[in-house]
Amino acid sequence: MKILVLGAAGMIGKKLVNALLHGGMSETKIDEIHRYDVVMPPSLDVDIPVHAMKGDLSHEGEAERLAALDCDLIFHLASIVSGDAETNFDLGWSSNMRASWALFEAIRSRSAMNGGSRPKVIFSSSIAVFGGPFNGPIDDEFLCAPQSSYGAQKAAIELLLADYCRKGLMDGMSLRLPTICVRPGKANLAASSFFSGIIREPLNGLEAVLPVEDTTRHWFASPESAVGFLLHAAQLDTELLKGRRSLNLPGVSCTVAEQIEALRTVAGNDVVKLIKPQADEQIRKIVGAWPEDFTASRSKALGFQADSNFEAIIRNYIEREL
Repeated sequence: MKILVLGAAGMIGKKLVNALLHGGMSETKIDEIHRYDVVMPPSLDVDIPVHAMKGDLSHEGEAERLAALDCDLIFHLASIVSGDAETNFDLGWSSNMRASWALFEAIRSRSAMNGGSRPKVIFSSSIAVFGGPFNGPIDDEFLCAPQSSYGAQKAAIELLLADYCRKGLMDGMSLRLPTICVRPGKANLAASSFFSGIIREPLNGLEAVLPVEDTTRHWFASPESAVGFLLHAAQLDTELLKGRRSLNLPGVSCTVAEQIEALRTVAGNDVVKLIKPQADEQIRKIVGAWPEDFTASRSKALGFQADSNFEAIIRNYIEREL
């Protein structure tokens, strides 16, 4: 099997490639992995061919370049993040939706040239495709009505993917990832970045800004759970989806106050004291329009699994990153 990972230099992308190289799809023989990102993915010394490519999917000719690789499986993780997409309207639609549409069209053209061969595309969508008002956990029948440009872009790509799959032009599904926490490294421009920051920075002895009320509730999964979702989806028979190609994934629902108490349990009060409230109305508005809890009944029935609680998410970060 030939695999392409878009967004391979990102945190999830790097973890995914590492998992693929260490038996993450144990029943699948991997012949070749292509890694693609706007920055060059790091070099790897491994037994199978692992290629690195630098490029921007929104640029002319890039989608055709990737489709010409004739990969059997494509993990589509490439995206600009929520805060950036909200601030830069044109860039968000170009980099997220139009670039994905170009990829799907290139796959369509390549499939026609190859006599109908079609790759499986696993797209990393987001819970931002939903918007309020919310009344308890979101079930699998809840209306998809995003309240941000980022969410609208993700929802548009979900619809495109579903239609291209319905027409037999490719196979695949969209995974509505929870907010990934705790993300290692530095904060990015995602509106949700502080959820990781209020855990990561104090654990590293640094102050962290909390821009929302501690009553804010949200839906989380660890980076390792995210990789597990992607690998499970890649091996799942899409006939089981019965034409509904988008899945709400399992996760942990908790308030910021519960996040902080979990941090106190794991690391002590002195670490928690490094969290400094500082209201940010724009972040509060974006995050306040996101869902807080899910039943995730369909995905659980299909075998997707997540973390047991937020304390487990923190311990996962400490064990793997510190």
